[in-house]
Amino acid sequence: MEKILYPDKDKMQAAIKRPNKPEAELGDVVRKIFAAIKQDGDKALVKYTLEFDRVALESVEVNKETIAESGNYLSEELKTAISQAAANIRRFHESQQDKSVVVETAQGVRCWRESRPIERVGIYVPGGSAPLFSTVLMLAIPAKIAGCKEIILCTPPTTSPHRGGGTPHPAILFAAAYVGVDRIFSVGGIQAIGAMTYGTATIPKVSKIFGPGNQYVTMAKQIAQTSGNVAIDMPAGPSEALIIADKTCNPAFVAADLLSQAEHGADSQVMLLTDSEDVADSVIAEVGNQVEALPRKDIAALSLENSRVIVLNNIAECVVLSNEYAPEHLILACEDAKHLVKQIVNAGSVFIGNYSCESAGDYASGTNHTLPTNGYAKCYSGVSLDSFIKKITFQEISAEGIANIGPAIEIMAAAEKLDAHKNAVSIRLKDLNK
Repeated sequence: MEKILYPDKDKMQAAIKRPNKPEAELGDVVRKIFAAIKQDGDKALVKYTLEFDRVALESVEVNKETIAESGNYLSEELKTAISQAAANIRRFHESQQDKSVVVETAQGVRCWRESRPIERVGIYVPGGSAPLFSTVLMLAIPAKIAGCKEIILCTPPTTSPHRGGGTPHPAILFAAAYVGVDRIFSVGGIQAIGAMTYGTATIPKVSKIFGPGNQYVTMAKQIAQTSGNVAIDMPAGPSEALIIADKTCNPAFVAADLLSQAEHGADSQVMLLTDSEDVADSVIAEVGNQVEALPRKDIAALSLENSRVIVLNNIAECVVLSNEYAPEHLILACEDAKHLVKQIVNAGSVFIGNYSCESAGDYASGTNHTLPTNGYAKCYSGVSLDSFIKKITFQEISAEGIANIGPAIEIMAAAEKLDAHKNAVSIRLKDLNK
């Protein structure tokens, strides 16, 4: 990790730059694959799965027998842990249910809003070097609570021993069955997003796509919502974390949290902001020691090349720079961390205090780990129950109500030169005057 001491304004912007590929390059690849899917459907999915995943698919959809047997490949301890995490995630998201409130905006004018589930949603679960079965829980559980009629899941096939390979990781299949996913498909990457966007003979078109992924998947989702009449949860690409730490932190904890995100992928980024050079040096040393023990140390090492330790004059400056960076995950490992909460305006999810490790949010605390990355925390929220529903407004206006607000409507419609709008009110008022 590069250490940067007391940077000026220009150097700060350079220090928090993310390691992104050029958007034009990403977009060209996505559009080529999307065009093939629109033209060739399942045939294109098989082709690109062989090219990118080195798997020759016998079937795009995972059969029920394979799903039912997936639990046989998992330990009882893992299945129990999935159950515990699912219960916490369900409890947190159930608390987000709201009740419809009728408001009488004027005498005789009643307005309210009701929730309706998005009928068919698509979940994308990365499953390449790390089978993210926890993402299944994070997305399917709130979808079920919201009442979505159909949940489909796309995830890359593996070459694992599970049924000879060619199907998704058994932990992903087990988690999907556990929370009630309707259909599962062995398709990953750009081609999965394209299939859910346009539909194929096997994979149905969905109304909204959820799930994280690499830069190509993120670009595919963004193009999908402009070209495929489909919504997305948010731009959620390579994982990232930022930690604000002072002398009260535990450097070993901080290093462990940085590495927990660095191991996601070579294009991930982790940042440490501190007001102490001693903390900076201690954390860098700890990172160097801990990374050597990681099975994914090669991936983490590549991520650390994109990562920074920045020493600033005080914690207040750290907060300002963090808000500018707008991290996916923000850890406050500093004295009186709770007092900083109100100052945090841009972050996907915040972890307060030395024992609030980011891994808790990834798995079992209950909050959702599908969060905006790449600075999009400035304008997007993470996934919640609201992500799976639509809000429809209703109004009921009585004769008394139209008499009360009708004259105002007539005046405003006339001022906008929309006479038919005015007449729709006037004809009713005349009827009442009879």
